Amino acid sequence: MEKFIRIRGAAAPLLIDNINTDQITPVQFMRSLEPDYQAGLFARWRTDPNNPFVLDQPRFQRAPILVTGRNFGCGSAREVAVWALAAHGVRCIVARSFSEVYRESLIKNGMLPVVLDAVLSPAFERCVTEVDGQASFEVDLARGKITSPDGMEFPFAIDAGERTTLLEGLDDVAVTLQHRALIEAWERNAGARRSWLQRIS
Repeated sequence: MEKFIRIRGAAAPLLIDNINTDQITPVQFMRSLEPDYQAGLFARWRTDPNNPFVLDQPRFQRAPILVTGRNFGCGSAREVAVWALAAHGVRCIVARSFSEVYRESLIKNGMLPVVLDAVLSPAFERCVTEVDGQASFEVDLARGKITSPDGMEFPFAIDAGERTTLLEGLDDVAVTLQHRALIEAWERNAGARRSWLQRIS
């Protein structure tokens, strides 16, 4: 899994509450054996060429930061709704709140979910809207801060274990292998105390 330490780039505003996973990636894009995740991303919202969707606008194409509203990623649990954003180049999503399952999927795929303090969120969203993709924001996970183009800092908190997972690029297998010596010691001890286990294996 790719490490997440620090990113710089445009912050795309999609300030809508309760965006669900079917809106992020409609179900029909899950049926192909080789799905085009990027084509499926917000497909229903990208149908009017006279009113381009925010992520289709030139200044937000491949934007690594998405800024959105409350309860982002609600609805059915579908990991393709994470993969589609990753295919577009999104690495960090700043939301008022997340669906718990969706938030966990983001972290497992090396993407950073950020919830700012309620006092800071309006100022940050206003800053993103005013900048309008004309300059870069920086998200620094090591420092736990987002820095705006004019140098304003917005601190955020994240669980220490999740922070380490992202900074070191650890997937579930890598995290498990960090405890390999303990696992092997337990297996040896369990085998010695329960010899019948060896006959089964």
